[in-house]
Amino acid sequence: MSKTDLLERYEALPLPTTADEHWRFTDLKGFDPAAFGQDGHLQGQTPAVAAPDAAMLDIEAEGLATVSERGIEITGAPAGVTFEPLGDHERLGSLVGADEKFAAHNAASWKHGLLVRIGRGVRLEQPLYVRISNSIEDGSLFWRLLVICEPESSAVLIEEYASSSPQLAGYSNAVAEVFVEQAARLEYVSLQNLSRETWHFASHRARVQRDAELDWVAGGFGSKKGKVWIENDLSGEGATSRVTGAYFADGSQHLDYDTYQLHSAPNTTSDFAFKGALRDRAIAVWRGMIRVEPDAQRTNAYQENRNLMLSPTTHAVPIPGLEILANDVRCTHGATLGQVDREQLFYLMSRGLSRPEAERLIVRGFFTDVLDRIELDPVREALEQMLEARIPETEG
Repeated sequence: MSKTDLLERYEALPLPTTADEHWRFTDLKGFDPAAFGQDGHLQGQTPAVAAPDAAMLDIEAEGLATVSERGIEITGAPAGVTFEPLGDHERLGSLVGADEKFAAHNAASWKHGLLVRIGRGVRLEQPLYVRISNSIEDGSLFWRLLVICEPESSAVLIEEYASSSPQLAGYSNAVAEVFVEQAARLEYVSLQNLSRETWHFASHRARVQRDAELDWVAGGFGSKKGKVWIENDLSGEGATSRVTGAYFADGSQHLDYDTYQLHSAPNTTSDFAFKGALRDRAIAVWRGMIRVEPDAQRTNAYQENRNLMLSPTTHAVPIPGLEILANDVRCTHGATLGQVDREQLFYLMSRGLSRPEAERLIVRGFFTDVLDRIELDPVREALEQMLEARIPETEG
């Protein structure tokens, strides 16, 4: 479809409402995509390639791409790796189409994208790092990522979303399509730390082929409201995917994750674990679905969502689901909501800790098991620091 056709399709699709099943708990009232300047091109403002004030990770990378409303700056590309601006590609749009309002908006409007292709048998020692920064007040940034890990390759790709100012208002719309081909291994880290005035919508979808492995880390700390789709299609026998999610929301933040584990081949394994902590009036929604197709015998799938409520005014909505069409499978799920244990809090404070210090220790303990799933030390340490930093130094 042409850009014109895609734009017409986007305009024809209605903005989701709470009458739509997947949006029941995320009300977009007050959000108008047309109110944000296209790619930040607003009257009297000059967009510039600008990194956020502080990166979440201090890590050595084999390739670095810095993205803003103006475009992409790329530094370095290892041998055997394509790391370049994305143009027309035969796989573009094959995983994330234009059937959903925000995916259609991205398909019609994106200008800045990145193609990452890891050549057959290439094994990278250090990560590839992509930093996407909203840098224009009341601007919009449409981002597109296409990743292809060819057979028997191995790589780590880190993607970080941030804002150049903590007060910046904007609209972020991202799509990532990830292909992990036969016997390849990819560790994909996607961290979101946008400003509290930025609406963020994203569709991330991966296809994992025969004997391939995808280890996915999703971190959510910023944004005002929106929705993130995370979908895995285990399309080849012996494929494995593991998704580890950690999020922290406070103030009036509203985070919404919609995850989908599709098992379409036999002997496949998926493991989704999401944990979040909430303070003040924050809301978190997680909807998870495991679907096992009739031919996907001997599937092993698990999903869980655990929430720690640090204030009585927070709200969490976990919605696990199963669609099992095969008869030789092992599929389980779990979801919990819990408040801070008063006895534990009292014990820590009786040992001389302030309430914030005690809560910080409790948060660390709550997230320990999901953080232990993260193989990269800098990523694990950065997430731990971000989670603990959300507890105020003083009570108030």
